[in-house]
Amino acid sequence: MRVVFLGPPGAGKGTQARILHERFGLEQISTGDILRRNCVDETELGGQAVGYMARGELVPDDLVIAMIERELRGLPTGFVMDGFPRNVAQAEALDALLGRRGWPLDGAILFSADRATLIARLASRWTNPRNGRTYNVLTNPPKVAGIDDEDGGELLQRDDDRADTVATRLDVYDAQTRPLIEYYRKTGKLVEVNALASVEAVAERIASAISAAPAPGTRW
Repeated sequence: MRVVFLGPPGAGKGTQARILHERFGLEQISTGDILRRNCVDETELGGQAVGYMARGELVPDDLVIAMIERELRGLPTGFVMDGFPRNVAQAEALDALLGRRGWPLDGAILFSADRATLIARLASRWTNPRNGRTYNVLTNPPKVAGIDDEDGGELLQRDDDRADTVATRLDVYDAQTRPLIEYYRKTGKLVEVNALASVEAVAERIASAISAAPAPGTRW
């Protein structure tokens, strides 16, 4: 099974990607993690990307696609892609990449949520800076406030999760990423879930979509 997650920041995509990995063995592919790993490992692609990142610029699509292609090479299981594609051009590039490998995309799961709730969620999100794991004091809090459950280290709030920057991030999503919804709707692969339900309820709905393979366009 090969799926992509669509939806605005704060909709819970990363949390659900980890759950799918645990339940179904789907490889969680996060473009943010891939970029960071390539830069830390000083790969050729990472070396090309680091300059863009240092200047606060978006890494060009061709570099990101090349990193994803390398990530998929020899992958023995299915995957859930979180953070990519972000626009129609990237979606088309991903389809072409998967087509060359004979791996058609099985579905695009859209996380739907209202703007006010997303702003509250993002402003309540805390991150483990050592591995990127995230928590949310409203929906997925750590066992001890400010401390990661697994490594016991301190959690931090990213600058782009502060309340004064959240609205801008959502505006960027509306302008650049929302057209993806129509793109995948036209392919018949779009499945919509209510991201405002509990973490457990959303996980069950996604699991049902994957296990039962419902008709494309089904809404939960």
